[in-house]
Amino acid sequence: MKGIGAAGAATATGAMASGTASAAIGDSAVYQFYHTRWNDVRNSLSDVASAGYDAIQVPPAQESKLSWSERQYDSEKFQTPLGYQPINHKNFDSEFGTEWEYQQMVDEAHNQGLDVIADAVMNHMAAGVGYDFPYFSYPDFHHNGAIDYSDPWSVENGDLVGLPDLEQESSYVRGQLKDYVDKYAGLGVDGIRFDAAKHMPEWFFSDFANQWADNHGLYKVGEVLNGATSVCDGYAQTGQSVTDYPLYYTMKEDAFHQNGDLSALDNGGYVDQNPFGAMTFVSNHDSRPPQYEKLAYAYILTYEGYPRVYNHRIGIYDSDITNLLWIRRNLANGSAVTRHSGRDLYVFERQGNLLVGLNRTNSWKSKWVYTGIGANRTLNDYSGNAGDVTTNSDSWVKLWIPPTGWVCYAP
Repeated sequence: MKGIGAAGAATATGAMASGTASAAIGDSAVYQFYHTRWNDVRNSLSDVASAGYDAIQVPPAQESKLSWSERQYDSEKFQTPLGYQPINHKNFDSEFGTEWEYQQMVDEAHNQGLDVIADAVMNHMAAGVGYDFPYFSYPDFHHNGAIDYSDPWSVENGDLVGLPDLEQESSYVRGQLKDYVDKYAGLGVDGIRFDAAKHMPEWFFSDFANQWADNHGLYKVGEVLNGATSVCDGYAQTGQSVTDYPLYYTMKEDAFHQNGDLSALDNGGYVDQNPFGAMTFVSNHDSRPPQYEKLAYAYILTYEGYPRVYNHRIGIYDSDITNLLWIRRNLANGSAVTRHSGRDLYVFERQGNLLVGLNRTNSWKSKWVYTGIGANRTLNDYSGNAGDVTTNSDSWVKLWIPPTGWVCYAP
């Protein structure tokens, strides 16, 4: 079994991964590449590993509509995403490179101790080309028109932004999609990200897609773009992890901005309900970051869940992030417990190991908190943002937290 695939099944019992990655899932973080050619990814992998990540996520490999010249770009994301309008799921020569180059990238990732999460588009095909694809034709699609987001049935059976919606009820369609997953596995990937998962029914994952991935020992995460924890949990209960959009919206809309309220972080994400089934993130190619982007990263990289960092916002050797990755790998053990929850300050502890304080304001703030680390202990600030502190005889400690910054205390 590959590293994250094995760990995904074993984390609840505390088992470590046995494959390419050096630690169990969640011990480090995923670096998400987007609109990046396979050779460019491959050439950067030694740096990714050195920075402290344990996995990469890469765009879909199949032949798709749109070329580099047709993309629309802004400083934060590509508005017209390459790779997400499939033409042929069985042809892995694409705008990002050839199948051979993809294989070389996967092999080099493994040489560097990194796992590879492949993006798989199984909900739809390319728009504007009719229904004539190498392996699909008119009968293989739903024909229900555009999605009505007030109707859950339509969300799963309508056309997403004009993209022809595949009929997962068809055994023929499922057979072709299974071949797609098998092809990824044959190239040695370690995990699958199911694109647009909320637009496919839960039964498709519980009865089919997750099992296809499980046959190869692959980690599975579904893109469930919904802020409701109940919706995310429905997909997680099929046997996969999910992208933690409830936490993303909490961070962006409620917590990490000039007029925010950090107490919103208390039970603010799906990660608080299912830490082993949540992929946390601050931004991606669809979703812009909160105003206090680095503060949000300080939160997810020290909190529970499996965090992901977006390459078009955060460079591989960002000093703040690499330091937080070191803290995560070496100090962030144990369940998270809130020690203080307020509008301006939020303090939590990875129980008995690491005390993390976040400050939303533009001035230094202090706070006395209880810690399970113990009495009369000197705690070092591994963030480099403040001085050492000492717990008193009752295991309380006074923290000083810098403006729109963070501290990470451990013995």
